[in-house]
Amino acid sequence: MPLEAIAAAGGGLDTFRLATPAEIAATLRRLQDGNVLVNLNGPHGSVYTTSLWTSDAGRDTLAFAADAGDPQLQAVLEGGEAVVVAYLDKVRIQFDVGHLVLVRGARSCALTGSYPRELFRVQRRESFRVRPLLRDAPLARLQHPMIPDMALALRILDLSAGGCALLLPQDVPMLEPGILVNRVQLELDATTRFECGLRLHHVTSIHTEASGVRLGCEIVRLGQDAERTLQRYIDRTQKHRRALRLE
Repeated sequence: MPLEAIAAAGGGLDTFRLATPAEIAATLRRLQDGNVLVNLNGPHGSVYTTSLWTSDAGRDTLAFAADAGDPQLQAVLEGGEAVVVAYLDKVRIQFDVGHLVLVRGARSCALTGSYPRELFRVQRRESFRVRPLLRDAPLARLQHPMIPDMALALRILDLSAGGCALLLPQDVPMLEPGILVNRVQLELDATTRFECGLRLHHVTSIHTEASGVRLGCEIVRLGQDAERTLQRYIDRTQKHRRALRLE
């Protein structure tokens, strides 16, 4: 979301701004320690997904993990600057980074940039989410947008009327944030199935026994019948979970 849109929605940016050195350092440390995936959004629409390696306020530098052969990295480098977006819990962290330079080492590469003078912390809009019951084994079936011949059946981790989270296994090529995937078949249980589109908004690490990353998606192009079907499934799942807690 552009900062202008954040300001318009929240009555200005001061509500969301973190500008003290202590606040900035603490937030960057959480991104580092949690190995949180971050998206570097270039000025011409390019996006490179990576993680923050180091932050040094004294030297005015940040360093991100980098794969020198990745074309997305090269596209971001050409812009010389990027908007960094990451998620900590239910909060979006956004800041600008400039003076991007690829530093090549003997065994690895790093993408360095300027240390931020301010960060913006934006609460994500809440909508009721449910975790599907394990017995339902819900799946999202789609074609990999980068590899049309690759059919995917991704486990649905949670679900709301406006979006869902999918588990992308570690051995599956990454999907780029911002991409729209059409003709996705959501199979929630034996009798609840419908087609929709999914727009990928963010990719985050999963710190559990699950091997892969979490894809946060917005449900789009949902027909009225499918919308009612989805809402009935959410209501039914919510009731089942309440009943299980009472047992």
